[in-house]
Amino acid sequence: MSSSDPATPAPPNDAERRNMLIATGVVGGAGAAALVVPFVASFGPSERARAAGAPVSVDVAGMAPGEMKRVEWRGQPVWVLRRTPEMLESLKKTTPLVADPNSQRTAYPTPAYAQNEWRSIKPEYLVAVGICTHLGCSPVGPLAAGANATLGDVPGFLCPCHGSTFDLAGRVFKNKPAPDNLPVPPYKFLSETSVLVGEDSKS
Repeated sequence: MSSSDPATPAPPNDAERRNMLIATGVVGGAGAAALVVPFVASFGPSERARAAGAPVSVDVAGMAPGEMKRVEWRGQPVWVLRRTPEMLESLKKTTPLVADPNSQRTAYPTPAYAQNEWRSIKPEYLVAVGICTHLGCSPVGPLAAGANATLGDVPGFLCPCHGSTFDLAGRVFKNKPAPDNLPVPPYKFLSETSVLVGEDSKS
């Protein structure tokens, strides 16, 4: 069959060849980009990792006096305790009994707004990381005065692992294995009924 046979397609001319090369290059480039984008995205933090470090909002509306909520922030338990007037009054009794009453030690720096007798922005609410500063166990409580022999006649928290005790401001009692007060995380009040744990900027 000769090349002039109408059933035989004519070879592509230069313009058609150029168009085919461009089209092939575009398709190949798009495919390469589709492969590269998820690969590059894998270098960024995962959704789970971002969520683990993200601030956590705590609704304190309706919390009864004496009630404590527990939330997780950066994989750590954070306590939000609504203290009763009696709980706040107990801090006057425990101040001379604790190792660092003014939260001046620097191993676990206390934010300036919590360097007071309540260790909090608002006296009524304690916000603290519920991890003992000795070996990382989680204390139990709040325990009422007289409920535990280790605490004696004052209320507070007890670490059952090695017997460290903390008052209701998270301050460690003297002569205990734990060297420091319970950490106070960065936090702020978004409103009268909402606390944001993990961020304390004014903006």
